[in-house]
Amino acid sequence: MGLIKPFAAIRPTPNTVQQVIAPPYDVMSRSEAKVMALGNPVNFLHVSRAEANLPDNVDAYSPEVYAKAAENYNRLLQEGILKKDAAPGFYFYRMTAGEHQQTGLVALSSIEAYENHQVKRHELTRPVKEQDRLNHMKALQAQTGPVLMAYRHQSQLDDIIQQFTQTQEPCLCAEDEHGVEHALWYVHDEFSVETIQQAFDELDSLYIADGHHRSSAAALYAKETGMDHHFLSVIFPHNHMLIHDYNRVIKDLNEHDVKALLEKLNSHYHIEKTSNPEKPRAKGQLAMYVEKQWYSLKLQTPLPESVKASLDVSLLSQHILAPIFNIKDQRKDPRIDFVGGIRGLKALQKRVDSGDMAIAFALYPTSMDELLSIADAGEIMPPKSTWFEPKLVDGLVVNPL
Repeated sequence: MGLIKPFAAIRPTPNTVQQVIAPPYDVMSRSEAKVMALGNPVNFLHVSRAEANLPDNVDAYSPEVYAKAAENYNRLLQEGILKKDAAPGFYFYRMTAGEHQQTGLVALSSIEAYENHQVKRHELTRPVKEQDRLNHMKALQAQTGPVLMAYRHQSQLDDIIQQFTQTQEPCLCAEDEHGVEHALWYVHDEFSVETIQQAFDELDSLYIADGHHRSSAAALYAKETGMDHHFLSVIFPHNHMLIHDYNRVIKDLNEHDVKALLEKLNSHYHIEKTSNPEKPRAKGQLAMYVEKQWYSLKLQTPLPESVKASLDVSLLSQHILAPIFNIKDQRKDPRIDFVGGIRGLKALQKRVDSGDMAIAFALYPTSMDELLSIADAGEIMPPKSTWFEPKLVDGLVVNPL
């Protein structure tokens, strides 16, 4: 069973790519998507977040939204903004953010390998989100959002990627709204395609880093239609990838005052007031903000031996969220929200000072090695354990079904 296969992508032309690329569909609100797409009729948000084109009272999951997405997608094809490559191939994808650079492979990953757990997962999915992506795929007859994947770093694969990208010019290059450069190389000669295919198929496993709903929706599509048993993916060596902290804000103190809260926290953590916000610097540390005061929390006991139990997201849930705030299911409880660490601690402070939230917790980030170990063990990580940066863009490569 092959892990990957080549394909002929649909992608922007070199002179339109800068206007087409858009943030991933799931990292912004509806109002933010509407503002981003305003005044740019070829931006891919008109496809990935078509509700931005419709009145606010139209439900984001209504048939009208998927029909509008298909209409906008077909318009981009008809106008030649998006074009399909002539021959199947692979694509190298490089993201450059300041001093950080990561280069991986764009390919179709096997749903059979996904079902057999050779493509490994670490998150649970929500049916409503799966159905959303399934409906989007059906309406467009295309998969537009790539799944972010990882493989355990191997020098042979690094050499293949490095040799090609250092000797060839990219076919597409654009910069996103955060100043991250996205470059794409199209590899379609028979020798290179076979070399890449063989090298990746010799891997034991691939790992889903971000995009569990997209991969699950693709599996549902294949099951329902009997067609296209692969899903669009971008696969990076694990040692290239950066995971940032994924922090929590909570709407209330669950009828505690700050004094009572600190007393409860003191049973598991050493607590110190800090004059300035400071990110946790090691596992077992938290930063907390409540009533205009930052605190540093350090676990009193040794970390658990289990990789999953030793994650700070696990410790937060075990010692704080469940027993003190009565938040037992972070995926469903409306009292908790999540803030990507890339936004900084000031974003947490702002949410609390505004009165929108009562308290914030900043966590030490999960590592890629921890993610892979948990996936290898067949375990599920707590919700919102990872925030990857830089992020892939939508609209750079599309998989026609």
